Amino acid sequence: MMRTVDLIQKKRDGEELSTQEIQWLIEGYVDGTVPDYQMSAFAMAVYFKGMSMRETRDLTMAMVATGEVIDLSAIAGIKTDKHSTGGVGDKVTLILAPLVASFGVPVAKMSGRGLGHTGGTLDKLESIKGYQIERSQEDFIKQVQEIGVSLIGQSDNLVKADKMLYALRDVTATVDIIPLIASSVMSKKIAAGADSILLDVTVGDGAFMKTIEDAEKLSETMVALGKEVGRKTIAVITDMSQPLGQAIGNRLEVLEAIQIMKGQGREDVTHFICELAQLMLELAGVEKTLEEIHEHLVNGKALEKFEALVAAQGGDLQDLYRPSTAKVVTEIKAEESGYIEALPALEFGLFAMRLGAGRAVKTDALDYETGIVFEKKVGEAVESGETIAKVYSQEILDKKLLTEFQKNVKIGRVQLLPKEIIKVIS
Repeated sequence: MMRTVDLIQKKRDGEELSTQEIQWLIEGYVDGTVPDYQMSAFAMAVYFKGMSMRETRDLTMAMVATGEVIDLSAIAGIKTDKHSTGGVGDKVTLILAPLVASFGVPVAKMSGRGLGHTGGTLDKLESIKGYQIERSQEDFIKQVQEIGVSLIGQSDNLVKADKMLYALRDVTATVDIIPLIASSVMSKKIAAGADSILLDVTVGDGAFMKTIEDAEKLSETMVALGKEVGRKTIAVITDMSQPLGQAIGNRLEVLEAIQIMKGQGREDVTHFICELAQLMLELAGVEKTLEEIHEHLVNGKALEKFEALVAAQGGDLQDLYRPSTAKVVTEIKAEESGYIEALPALEFGLFAMRLGAGRAVKTDALDYETGIVFEKKVGEAVESGETIAKVYSQEILDKKLLTEFQKNVKIGRVQLLPKEIIKVIS
């Protein structure tokens, strides 16, 4: 007879668990026979002792088995999906999903909410009046068949073990360990039913992975997991040392996404999204040049697809284009001349969270209108007195907050040229 305490001890001592032991543990946790306190101890043992590739695969598949697996076979073509490990100002999905769909490649994607300093795609979409993130499986599939794209919330019946385990890891300081991150991400992606998966693994100040080495290890683990279950999988390691693009905050990021889809966005983030789209299209067997993809992004085809997506899920297209209703807009001016050397993503993510744009705990209410829009990014020249950023808030910012913002803008004499995509792992 198996006992949870024996499995905890085995892992604590650095031994490998068998496939049957991992299945028994996960099934027991979901049905309530393995209590939270024992699962916490097991997660901490994994944190310190790690897991082999075989154990990580077994954990992933045991988690998949705790919920339904979505069958997308009714949708013609190679279904693609994309996942980001989280970041600050990450509005990529809002643009990438309609852009890829505009080439006739179906995108059936389940997204998540933001927590802490990282933003969630669902929260950004819910800043659009009427947008419904909850859809039945039938409606989800029907919408992809009809318009080629759907972005919804994760079904409650999908990977029950992950929902439970993630909440537990969040309060026991066992989030940032590779086998548990990899199994959490890939169990959801496998259960969501897509044929091919693009993984955006963020690295740097504003990401879970702080070093390139850890990002590579996580990417290699997730790509191997995807391939083992017959899903074409590619990981892209991307920079999250500064916020992505210009805006942080739900409504502000939707407006930036629209700007990019009108061909009026920053060149760096526009190019980055085209590169990701090229990889996603390749996974679906569609070869396109960056020029062809860029043309679709800026000539209105991607925006047309985004509007179709919003309308199909109940969103108000007039509200889609409405500016932020934040009561106060504060301009942050440069205190000296030089080059922007650093805009720490974590600090600005936390700052936006304090404005109401992010959650400290899952039950926190969001203010969709608040946030930050950067006029200058790392590597750009700035003159003393020039506007670096605008802060959107519901009340006048106190001196302490303004000082804190200024302190985090690093201006120096060195012109750094950041690179969005650091490495591709396939």
